[in-house]
Parts: sequence; structure tokens; C-alpha cells
Amino acid sequence: MKNFIQTGKHIALHSWQEENPRIVAGFTTRDEGYSPMPFLSLNMGFHVNDDPVAVQKNRKSFAEEIKFPVQYWVGTKQVHGTDIVQIRKEDRGQGSLDFETAIPDADGIYTKEADVLLTSLYADCVPLYFYSPKHELIGLAHAGWRGSVGKIGPKMIQIWCEKESVNEEEIKIAIGPSIASCCYEVDDTVIKEVKAALGNTAEPTVFMENEAGRYQLNLQRFNEILFIQSGILPENITISNQCTSCENDVFFSHRKEVGKTGRMMSFIGRKGV
Repeated sequence: MKNFIQTGKHIALHSWQEENPRIVAGFTTRDEGYSPMPFLSLNMGFHVNDDPVAVQKNRKSFAEEIKFPVQYWVGTKQVHGTDIVQIRKEDRGQGSLDFETAIPDADGIYTKEADVLLTSLYADCVPLYFYSPKHELIGLAHAGWRGSVGKIGPKMIQIWCEKESVNEEEIKIAIGPSIASCCYEVDDTVIKEVKAALGNTAEPTVFMENEAGRYQLNLQRFNEILFIQSGILPENITISNQCTSCENDVFFSHRKEVGKTGRMMSFIGRKGV
């Protein structure tokens, strides 16, 4: 079974949706929207100086595609941190059609309620998806290098285990499209923090020194190892093989487009009966 499949304006997390048709999960692409250059064209971010009316049209048209009303969406103001917020039905609509009402200072969100679509925005950082079928819990986390070394993924696992009585082996993880090691060069300052986060694990697949004396960092593999260290079963982790920088015709890329670009949206929701 394929895990990520392009469908219309988005890449669907197909394996989870096949398992439970009430789950709606995936990652938008940059095509088939209303935004002008340099946000051409399905920009989901209000905070990048795009025309807000165009972003609203993009979101409303996408809501029709996935059949999840835009008034049920919840968004946050991401700060590359590790704060995680539990979302309830009364939060629906926050950040769905503007930036001002988005939940502040949160890079992770989760819910146990149906008819809530969790959303998060990206242009190279790693989208993390969380799902516990037994407990009907779903979650998202935004993991750039700062969120990754801050262990936002393991922090979500810890919250679910301590607050929601979930066992680690009951949790499924998906790691979505992001910038890959082929295109993600970082300096020694970042690598020092990566090494500290990994602890005693010597893992050559996470980064490699290049000819310039800098490093190519694999953020997806880095997060995968952190999840395994947190008790997630390797067979419960799904990873996309798409690079947002290499596939700039499909995705927005902050690094490839030197900061002037739009945002893709990760999303997950569970429809009511």
C-alpha cells in the first residue's frame, strides 16, 4: 500500500485513510490556487504578504476538495518552538480565514474530537503527523531544525502517554514532504545541537560533512530516530520521499526561493459518524 498519493491539490496520507475512511490527512501542493507571483498559486499562508482574499479563496476551494468545511479548521501562529496545545471543538474557526485569530505561539496541536481539522504551515520544515486509532487521537507538529532539536515530536508522544493514557506502540507517525539532505546545508552550530539531541546515538544517516566543511542534514531521518528513541515502533512510522526544494514546481521552498514564497499546509481531521 502506498503511503502518500497525490490527489487533486494535495498529497493524501493514503495508508491512514485506507485504514479509517473517516480520517482526512495530507499535505497541499502549490498548484491550482488563486495567489499571484511569487506565491503562485495555492498559497495557504496569511503571514507571507500575499493578498488575504486570495488565501481565503485558496482555503475555501481546498475545503471543498477534501469535504471538510473551512469553519471547522484550526490554525496556529508558529514560532519554531515546542509548545503543544490541545484543540477542542470550541476552537474551530481560529486561524481558518485569517491570521489574527490563529492560536498563538504553538507548533504542535492535537485533538480527540471529531469534525475538527488541524492545520499547520510549511515551506521546507518537516510536517509530523500523529494518530492513535485506539484512542481516536490525532495531532500535528511543525519541526524545523529548532523544533527537531527541541524534540517537539517526542514531546507530543509524552503528552499523549501521560495525559491521554496512550501506549507508545499504539501511536502511528507520518513524516511528510520537507527539504531533504540533498538540499539542506547547515553549519556546525546546528550540528552540535543535533548531536546533543541524539545523545549517545552515533547515526551517520542524519548528517554528512560536505566539501565546504559544512553539513547536509536529514531532518526526516533525525525525527525518525527521535521517535524510535521515544518508543514508537519502526513499522508504525511512514516517511515521504519527496524533497520540497528539489520539487519546487510542486512545493513552495523557503530556501530554494530565498524566502519569497508561499506555504503548504499539513492537515489531519477525523469526520464524525
